[in-house]
Amino acid sequence: MSDDLLLALETKLDKLILLCNRLQQENAELKTRESEWQRERVRLIEKNELARSRVEAMITHLRNLDAE
Repeated sequence: MSDDLLLALETKLDKLILLCNRLQQENAELKTRESEWQRERVRLIEKNELARSRVEAMITHLRNLDAE
């Protein structure tokens, strides 16, 4: 192989290594964000269930008052 071909190949490999490193970092960041979104989703579901049970309790209480 000529020096020019080796240099071109080395340059392409360097670019691929940089791209791979960048993609690994981006993937790690995306996994972290996904985990945060999952925790937020669970928190919101729990909050929604609490609100639902409170509303149901209020409705039951109002019906009981109306029945008296």
